[in-house]
Amino acid sequence: QVQVVESGGGLVQAGGSLRLSCTASGLTFDATGMAWFRQAPGKEREAVSCITWSINTYYVDSVKGRFTISRDNAKNTLYLQMNSLKPEDTGVYYCAADRIYHSPMASSVCRRSQNGYYWGQGTQVTVSS
Repeated sequence: QVQVVESGGGLVQAGGSLRLSCTASGLTFDATGMAWFRQAPGKEREAVSCITWSINTYYVDSVKGRFTISRDNAKNTLYLQMNSLKPEDTGVYYCAADRIYHSPMASSVCRRSQNGYYWGQGTQVTVSS
């Protein structure tokens, strides 16, 4: 059974930093593309960043230069380092594991339908102005 669990959310002032973590079990982590999504109040869930098994990465334009996705395969853990946070980064952040192994392009990992992932429960990130 696949389990995906996020941690690391919280409240931070604008300009601050947070690091989200996500552990995934029940799958072959080092063959799995991973993704971070977020959902702001009243808005649709959007892909923030994705990383393939081969460390190809993708970022949505609004976070480029501020967020960094990384993975530690030895720990089955995905990270999202978020710097220079803005109030518009507020939302529930979800970790997702691609159901397809060995996807070559991170942009493809970010564009699956909702059923194309194993989802975590989400962690709240609130950035105050």
